[in-house]
Amino acid sequence: MRIASLQPSVTLILAALGKLDHLCAHTKYCIEALPDLAALNLPILKDAWSADTAQIESLHPDLILASIPYRIESLAAILKAGLPVLTLAPHTLSDVVNDIRLIASLVRADPTALIARFEATVRDIRARTADLPKPLVYCEEWGKPLIHSQRWAAELVDAAGGIFLGTPGAHTDPETIAAASPDVLLFAWCGAGNRVPLARVIDQRNWHHLAAVQQRRVFCIPDSLINTPAPTLLDGLAAVARALHPAAFPPDPNSHTVQLA
Repeated sequence: MRIASLQPSVTLILAALGKLDHLCAHTKYCIEALPDLAALNLPILKDAWSADTAQIESLHPDLILASIPYRIESLAAILKAGLPVLTLAPHTLSDVVNDIRLIASLVRADPTALIARFEATVRDIRARTADLPKPLVYCEEWGKPLIHSQRWAAELVDAAGGIFLGTPGAHTDPETIAAASPDVLLFAWCGAGNRVPLARVIDQRNWHHLAAVQQRRVFCIPDSLINTPAPTLLDGLAAVARALHPAAFPPDPNSHTVQLA
């Protein structure tokens, strides 16, 4: 099956299943998530937000796989052209597991070991943090406007032994967050990697008085580890656990998480 991937999460799932040979095209963001992909020299597509139907059609894929975030108009144009497309819209960690299972069925892969490792890792970290203090955590997906991270990110915070502040995916404002006085601030802005300007954000929001800031419990976690619904969420879970409970989870010298200086 020739698959055109419009989202890094799709490509990462195929990679984890050992089925990258089914790819016939992918986006530039897929290479950012999986640099080794460049060696395949496959056609580069626009993503599910700005998909070029004519470009995709010229490649004659057997299936186009898209996942959130996507633009309805782009997907509608693909459907109107009569191209085969499957769109994924996960909200929870269980949804991510189900998407792994679905993609595995399409490429005739056995997802058993991958899913078992995913679920066992979540259980293990949850068990290791069960008796630890539970800090209140503000986890931000976007800064203008302020948007709480998605539901699966809230589940990562919960599994890592924290309490997720606010409603996943909802808008908020600096005053509301300050009034809640979170113990930890996590930033994973979409598309920003680990380049969220933490000090400037604190300045602009007048958050210097917050305990999280005074104790330097302010972190930028690469958004690919938090915002991409794929097996790489396990790396995001580990990063969150280290931020919330550094004494229980030793630092990772290969981590790209940035802490407020």
